[in-house]
Amino acid sequence: MNKHEDFYRQVLRIRRVEEEVARVYPTDKIKSPVHLSIGQEGVSVGVCAALRPSDVVCPTYRGHALYLAKGGNLRAMIAELYGKVTGCTRGKGGSMHLIDVGAGVLGASAIVGTTIPLAVGYAYAQRLKKTDTVVASFFGDGAVDEGAFHESMNFAALHKLPVLFVCENNFYSIHSPQLARQPHANLCARAASYGVAAETLDGCDVPALYESVRSAVESVRRGEGPRFLECMTYRFREHVGPNEDFHAGYRSREEAEPWFARDPLLLLGQLLTPTVRTLIEAEVEAEIAEAFAFAEASPLPASDELLADVYQEAV
Repeated sequence: MNKHEDFYRQVLRIRRVEEEVARVYPTDKIKSPVHLSIGQEGVSVGVCAALRPSDVVCPTYRGHALYLAKGGNLRAMIAELYGKVTGCTRGKGGSMHLIDVGAGVLGASAIVGTTIPLAVGYAYAQRLKKTDTVVASFFGDGAVDEGAFHESMNFAALHKLPVLFVCENNFYSIHSPQLARQPHANLCARAASYGVAAETLDGCDVPALYESVRSAVESVRRGEGPRFLECMTYRFREHVGPNEDFHAGYRSREEAEPWFARDPLLLLGQLLTPTVRTLIEAEVEAEIAEAFAFAEASPLPASDELLADVYQEAV
């Protein structure tokens, strides 16, 4: 399979998983809030394609796309959303706390900015162990206002840690536009002030994004210090939940229309023949149907799970 086919499969898979989550959500079978990545999938796919399986990513609570793009187990993810014991945190974490250590997905967090210092700490550990692992920390433009971001950038720059800081800039922190929170749209300049090489990339053009990220990852892996990537993107659905929210008044459909026209799935689909798209779509649909059936059939956690993993077991 060539790169364009792989990119299309990955973006389509994430899109259709989340569309199915949105379809099921009103039935109350899904036991946690969901922050959908629809529209933003290209960033996770482009970045993860440039990473090795042994590299690590740190997701945000809007982490479905990153979890799946890095190779997280789909069945375990859907079961987790259903609150089932076969989920990736045994039904206890829900959508905002996905984890698959074997695939290099460190635990996501529901608190803005909190996985940034965790990524830096993990990168510091890799430096001490003398590995060549790269850690990719994902966060939104709102997290750049958190003190943890600035402390982490400073420490990573000081020690030339193998961290790729990936800012998914969708222009909104919940309902607050970027320029209502920040005096200037200068995220790269902020990163550069710490001596971190920074660049702004198109999060909708997955092939171009992949090439730029691959170069950045090679630089980080060579020990040249962290990199900051501002990936411009746009979420199509509401901040939290399965619906659109243009009626809420903080953004308009007119603002979104140019982003709909540059939907990464649409752009990638134009690079493939209808026959290839049809084959990929059939395979993706079958996998997703099986994953949701697995979640439906899985048991809920037993009552003795309530206190499991709360206290340290005696050694």
